[in-house]
Amino acid sequence: MVTITYVEFDGTRHTVDVRNGLSLMEGAVFNNVPGIEGDCGGLCACATCHVFLPEDWAEWVPAKEDMEERMLDFAFDVQEGSRLACQIEVTDEIDGLEVMMPERQY
Repeated sequence: MVTITYVEFDGTRHTVDVRNGLSLMEGAVFNNVPGIEGDCGGLCACATCHVFLPEDWAEWVPAKEDMEERMLDFAFDVQEGSRLACQIEVTDEIDGLEVMMPERQY
């Protein structure tokens, strides 16, 4: 298990244990973290799992692929570090990761 902290826009923190191999989106949904919808079930087709990945963690996750980049066009408040949580696999390397969530999902 890997510990991930999801931080809501208002600063509310949700620290949960997520099984390796799941996505960050699945970890949030399975642990009832508010603010991560995951409407498409992780198919990179809806942008309702938008998170902000801290710059210092970028090297520990795969780079954005074209499909994710295109789906982020539909997300609210896209900025540097914007990612779709469904596209980031939980591994031991990201244990302790904290991701911020936007004020709302699209």
